[in-house]
Amino acid sequence: MLRLFSKRPSTVKVIPNLVRSLATEAPETPDIANLSDVVDIELPDFSFEGYKMDPPQLNYQTEKGTLLQMYKDMVVIRRMEMAADALYKAKKVRGFCHLSVGQEAIAVGIENAITKNDDIITSYRCHGFTYMRGSSVQEVLAELMGRRSGVSYGKGGSMHMYTNGFYGGNGIVGAQVPLGAGLAFAHHYRDQKNCTWALYGDGAANQGQVFEAFNMAKLWNLPCIFTCENNKYGMGTSAARSSAMTEYYKRGQYIPGLKVNGMDILAVYQAAKFAKDWTENDNGPLVIEFETYRYGGHSMSDPGTTYRTREEVQNMRSRNDPIAGLKAHLLDFNIATEEEIKAFDKSARKYVDEQVKLADASPPPEAKMNILFEDVYVPGSEIPILRGRIRDDSWSFEKGGFAYK
Repeated sequence: MLRLFSKRPSTVKVIPNLVRSLATEAPETPDIANLSDVVDIELPDFSFEGYKMDPPQLNYQTEKGTLLQMYKDMVVIRRMEMAADALYKAKKVRGFCHLSVGQEAIAVGIENAITKNDDIITSYRCHGFTYMRGSSVQEVLAELMGRRSGVSYGKGGSMHMYTNGFYGGNGIVGAQVPLGAGLAFAHHYRDQKNCTWALYGDGAANQGQVFEAFNMAKLWNLPCIFTCENNKYGMGTSAARSSAMTEYYKRGQYIPGLKVNGMDILAVYQAAKFAKDWTENDNGPLVIEFETYRYGGHSMSDPGTTYRTREEVQNMRSRNDPIAGLKAHLLDFNIATEEEIKAFDKSARKYVDEQVKLADASPPPEAKMNILFEDVYVPGSEIPILRGRIRDDSWSFEKGGFAYK
């Protein structure tokens, strides 16, 4: 049965005069005074469930500016995903396209709780994570359209995006999880107090490689946060029909787990801070399950209505939307006014529209053979000749062409 999160909402109380600097990105945040004022947040009792561990505190403090930043981030990501939807329908995006409308709180909550020295790796629903890791909307959309200015130079498309500290966007179901364990091992080996978030969906949770990664991470006490985005449906199959056990946060068995209301960004943010602290204190790996929901289908080729009702989707949209939920907090506790939020929404819409035009106007990759080989090695570290499928396909990096032609 689908669980809804529309019980008692989170509460927020303003506490003035504690200061923190706030870094903002385009589009501009409305001019709201006292962004450094601290708010006291009280989460509902159902926000967390722990397994072999005590869950995070339901009460915590954060800055008004942080809440506004997270609202801004979610609105931009949703606008970006809506733009991707329109570009796909206009046949400017070809191939696969997986959107995260409804799941914005996860990428935004995690990124606002960690540092750029931490790593993230995820599956193909990756546009929001790419933006949060530092790429522009233009770079994300240009990648979708196969343009040279895309974040992967037009070679990856929707499922294969990379930027600093972000290792994809991976198309093979579950394959990113052991890669995430490897990234965490690198931090562990270098004695760095950083963590890796290895995200996967409920549809990938039954993959054998996931459990193999669990085992190695626990053996070596790696700072890896295995994170299941349980949006209730893997492609067209509900979690209950595909998994004998749907409590994904308990799947680590010997690894402590945490279930989080993934539709409440205040809960996601608190859980992400908790997980970051958990790994920094050398507690080893953690399994987190974010209960969330995707409003659209699995991909753009899936209407998303053959295996669930329109009423179910509308009910989630109207009662559990993460953006509407945070907006209500900003209004109810006088963090921002309706006019200020409208001003930001307008600014976000203008920003994304401008980024769409820039992406659409950017050229495709040139029809040059060397482009196919430019990302095989880090520049300057190439071997003399890259062996091809047959001798005539071998490529000479020094020559900049086929070695034997």
